[in-house]
Amino acid sequence: MAASKGFPGFPPEGLKFLRDLKKHNDRDWFTPRKDIFDRTLRLPMLELVSQVHRKMLDFAPQYVGEPAKCLYRIYRDTRFAKDKTPYKDHVGALLWRNGIPKNAGAAYYFGISGACVEIAGGLYSPEPDTLLAVRQLIAAAPDEFRATYDKPKIRRLLGDLKGEVLSRVPKGFDAKSDAADLVKHKRFILYIELDAALATTPKLLPEIVTRLEAMVPFVEYLNRPLARKTARIKVEERFLR
Repeated sequence: MAASKGFPGFPPEGLKFLRDLKKHNDRDWFTPRKDIFDRTLRLPMLELVSQVHRKMLDFAPQYVGEPAKCLYRIYRDTRFAKDKTPYKDHVGALLWRNGIPKNAGAAYYFGISGACVEIAGGLYSPEPDTLLAVRQLIAAAPDEFRATYDKPKIRRLLGDLKGEVLSRVPKGFDAKSDAADLVKHKRFILYIELDAALATTPKLLPEIVTRLEAMVPFVEYLNRPLARKTARIKVEERFLR
């Protein structure tokens, strides 16, 4: 895919900032340099999300939203964490399906750090009822799910299916079925790390877009139970008015 003229890449200064932040992860170091963060990372990331959204209008318009809401904050939530460092050492964005709350369903993600470019998609931390619905969907027709990711192109672009897996088949599912290995999953993820140097070039945008487009059947499949539930709720609400 040819390099896009829409996004030139992040300034090299931005990647240097992230590497330095990993070494000096404290407020005394970050606060006087916040303008560097904003200029070299936050604002370019907003522009990158906008450019990605423009491309997604052609293949996943339901995942296009407000760029500012897609960005993750640089500040870490340390309330329940052993690691009390206040900042993340990367910038990232989540693109989720309209009509499904953020973090509730399958979504697309990409992030930039001093070490790599991350591109991912799938269901990362589902609620128990969502996970059960997806497992039931897979158990009914495992080959249909496999067809969304078990292809040479997907393996070349994103590798194999990833995600935390149980040691045993969960209760209520057949341990001898063709879906046994799949329903053990607690997370369903496609994920790849690319060279960090890519982030400073115009090739970044097409590399991200190519992989997001390849993941559409996978992400849409995982959202199917939630999309049906959302549609049903909207119908019920219409009749209740």
